[in-house]
Amino acid sequence: MKKALGLLALCAAMNVNAQDINLPKPDLQAPSSTMMEALAQRHSTREYAETPLTNQELSNLCWAACGMSRDDNHRTAPTAMNRQEIRLFVFSTEGVYEYEAQANTLVKKADGDHRDLMASGGGNRGGFRQDFVLQAPVTLLMVIDFEKFGKHDEKAVQMGCVDAGNVSENINLYCQSVGLVTVPRATHDTAGIRALLGLTDEQLPIMNNPVGKPKE
Repeated sequence: MKKALGLLALCAAMNVNAQDINLPKPDLQAPSSTMMEALAQRHSTREYAETPLTNQELSNLCWAACGMSRDDNHRTAPTAMNRQEIRLFVFSTEGVYEYEAQANTLVKKADGDHRDLMASGGGNRGGFRQDFVLQAPVTLLMVIDFEKFGKHDEKAVQMGCVDAGNVSENINLYCQSVGLVTVPRATHDTAGIRALLGLTDEQLPIMNNPVGKPKE
């Protein structure tokens, strides 16, 4: 009986792990505009084609946001004292994933389409919604993890917000350089996100970027 239960547990674990997405290696030679062109042309877009992104596009996008850069201890986006306290979550039609930069993997955190949490202001914002977000095939959510930062005082909040902005700007410039479209946002259902992902008061969803291809 114990052996059977152990086998069932192993199968369940394998099934969960099988839902993770091992992304292809980021393509650092992918065609893109120059940095100066991206800066000059960067703009916010609120209309998206529903075409899904490929795993290669997701890999490049997540790596540009906050992937491992010149070595195993630095990211493409700077953080205060290199705390790397910004966690990146990908909301798609299939589920919610957390980007693990070291392994370049999307780890599944929830099944199903929860992009509606990105459209609603939630809480005391009542019925405030921005349903254009539901057009985008993915939304990248930045969460400040104060446990990684080591404290949760006023300065930590300030720096966490700055660091999340660094990640968002990486997303904005990357999208502009490769022909994707996005807009940085602070609207989302914080309480709903915390409940879905099991986040604590030490983990603050702070901003998000819906990403997709231009609408024809």
